[in-house]
Formats: sequence, C-alpha cells, structure tokens
Amino acid sequence: MFQHTNFSTSSPRPIYLQIADAIRKEIDKGILPKGYVLPSINNFSKDYSVARDTIERAYKVLRKEGYINSVRSKGYFVSEKKKAGLKVLLIFNKLSSFKKIVYYSFLEALGKKATIHLAVHHYSLSLFEEIIEANKGKYDYYVVMPHFEEGVTTAQICQALNEIPETELLLLDKNIPEIKGSMSVYQDFKQDIYEALTNVKKKLAKYKTITLVFPDLSNHPVELIQGVKLFCKENKKGFKILSRPQAAKLEKGQAYILIEDDDLAILIKKMRSVNLVAGKNIGIISFNETPLKDLLDITVFTTDFAKMGATAAQLISQKKYQQEKNPFLVIERASL
Repeated sequence: MFQHTNFSTSSPRPIYLQIADAIRKEIDKGILPKGYVLPSINNFSKDYSVARDTIERAYKVLRKEGYINSVRSKGYFVSEKKKAGLKVLLIFNKLSSFKKIVYYSFLEALGKKATIHLAVHHYSLSLFEEIIEANKGKYDYYVVMPHFEEGVTTAQICQALNEIPETELLLLDKNIPEIKGSMSVYQDFKQDIYEALTNVKKKLAKYKTITLVFPDLSNHPVELIQGVKLFCKENKKGFKILSRPQAAKLEKGQAYILIEDDDLAILIKKMRSVNLVAGKNIGIISFNETPLKDLLDITVFTTDFAKMGATAAQLISQKKYQQEKNPFLVIERASL
C-alpha cells in the first residue's frame, strides 16, 4: 500500500515532482509491486489535499519514465521496478585525504549495487538543511557525517536529521544517541583517545606533561580534550592545551599530541631548532596515518577509515539498523 507522505509547499521542488519522487522510491524499493493499483486521481486528491491537476502531472511523469501505465476505466498500475541499484547520498563535513579513503571503500563495498552522489556541508547546519531539503525523496539512503560548527546544539542537529526517515539514515564517524532507529558507524572520541594513551602508557612514563594542540575554530570533537584530560588525571600527569604549536615552550619531559599535519611540521621544525630529539627527551603523537609519518617515524593514533566506509556499506546492503563502533588504531614508532 502506498505510504502516507507529507508534501511540502515550502520546498523548492514542485509538489507534483515530490509526489513522483515518493511513488518512484516505493517502486524502486519493492514496496509497490508490479501490478499494484495506485489511488485514483480523485481519491489521491481527497486523501492528501492536493489538486487533481498536480496529481495528474505526477502520474504523467511516472508514465513517461516507465514506472506506471494506465488502463482506461481501470486506473493506474505499477509497471516493472525501474532500476536495479540503490541511490545513496553521502554527505561529508569536509573534503580531505582521509574522507577520500572512506568514500572509495564505501564505493568499492557497494560496487554496482548503488549509485553514490557526494555533497559537503562544510560544518554549516544551514547548508546541511539546504542539502536535505533539495534532495528529499531522491535517495534510498542518506549517509551523514554530523559534525557541525561550534555552538550548534544537539537539539538543532536532531531537528535537521529528523527530516530524513530513520530507516534511510546512516550516521557516519559520529553517533548521536538521541537519533534512534537509524544505522551508524562511529568513533567514540573520548574513549578512543583515552584507550590509545593507555596502550602507550609505558612509553609515556618518561613524560611529565602532555600537551594537546587543539586549533581554534577547527571544529574538531571536544571529546578529544576530555579523553586526554581523563588520562592525565588518572596517571598524575600535567595537562596543557594550546591552539597552535608556535606558542609552545619546548622543554624536556613533554609529550605533544597534534591533530593537524601543519602543526606537526611546525613542532618538528621547532624541536630541531632547540636540539630536542623525538622519543628521547620529547614525545610526539600525531592523528591519522600518512606515508610521511611512517617515513619520519611518528607515532600515530588513527581510526580505520577504510573499515568505516566498508562497514557503512555492509549495514546498508544487509539492512542492519544497528550502531557499529569503528576500530581505533595505535601505530607505535620511535617518536615516543
């Protein structure tokens, strides 16, 4: 049976196309099987309070696309299921080399099962809302990285995400417990960095202070700060936080955690200028693995980006509405 759908007069997409989108999606998903009799124009108009001409235009679009046909005096019938694959909209918070890994692992895991389109909201909630509004009803699944600029509340994020049916939503990289019933593949930022530091606890024993370089206005998860603070408190180490490495007064017995690669380069250059040696009298931990960090022998904390994309694809393929914590890895090298 055709499921009730709210058609929005405030949407930039005309009502007749919203109706066509809704029916097309249910045919593609197999909810409306071949031969299913659609509501008559009169009944549809009455049930959904939509003008007859609007419904007629929607049915005309679907007939032209081959989704439905009509028989005089009998009504409108569903034809064949039009397409074989899913349509997925992948919405990232930003573009980066690591997001590229997620994208291609997701693409590879789904293979020819899906058509995947990419959008970027650049941490802007208003831009994210525009993306969702412009693409309602066009995709089978919406895969979202819900990282937004500082000051955006969880309630605001939930309101925006609730525009997507929970059965069509997959949260990627960050879980939001208030959004129930959807899929997610997430990092637990606080617990991940706490456990990673615990894993290298012996190597950190020679450092009295841990400094986290956390850039201003970077939109990185504040849970990272909480995790480092917790480790330092439990292990009786000093804790400092800096917005940029230029402000650091480098001394022996300090360990630094750097999120941004540019900050890592600045710190290494500054370290060498004062004849300090990483892993001997100063410690360095960087976020996210790159070939250069391997070459420089830098210890790395990183999530498994390829696994994140592959797991997301698996949940969609198998329609598993569950939350999966993504693996977080420690790559120990000489910089500690």
